[in-house]
Amino acid sequence: MIFRLLLALTFFPSIQVAENKILVKQSPMLVVTNNAVNLDCMYTYDLFSKEFRASLYKGVDKAVEVCVVNGNYFHQPRFKASTGFNCDGKLDNKTVTFYLWNLFVNQTDIYFCKIEVMYPPPYIDNEKSNGTIIHVKENQTCATQRAPEPSKPFWALVVVVGVLALYSLIITLTFSTCWMSSKRNRILQSDYMNMTPRRPGPTRRHYHPYAPARDFAAYRS
Repeated sequence: MIFRLLLALTFFPSIQVAENKILVKQSPMLVVTNNAVNLDCMYTYDLFSKEFRASLYKGVDKAVEVCVVNGNYFHQPRFKASTGFNCDGKLDNKTVTFYLWNLFVNQTDIYFCKIEVMYPPPYIDNEKSNGTIIHVKENQTCATQRAPEPSKPFWALVVVVGVLALYSLIITLTFSTCWMSSKRNRILQSDYMNMTPRRPGPTRRHYHPYAPARDFAAYRS
């Protein structure tokens, strides 16, 4: 009998401590691909009609307070973010959800939820949870590799080559136009000279060897 009483007294302080603590459950790890994440802090305590404080800490030593909300269920609580973070959230009966956005890769770390009941007494907070590792990956849309922009000397060379090509084209077209015009003029001039009437030259009498010679002296006598 005495042994049972001693055993009960031994476990009684631990039971009392457990009743004055809040157990919080978090996801072990969250992978962020779009620079935003929802972190749910689920606790085994009814905060209805209580004044409480819920906060989110960054780092193994909880050195950085990321986001905090104070209030109760009778007033709409407002989430307040620390410098360098963007935070909002929502509450339900046994869950506090922290919404973080515009996260950077260097903000990858372990994050802890903390719940504190401020009123009515006694003051109660949660046992230390295992935390959630938030792994922020580089945004794929922002990290899309762009083709390296050509250097200025390259563009200068392209402009020079383009100007020379255009100049050569203009010279070629001008030369071709002049050559075709000259050829057309020569053809027209040749046709004009062929159609010009020519003056007939003196005709040459043909000698007929078999025709008898006339005696003009007989006609004179």
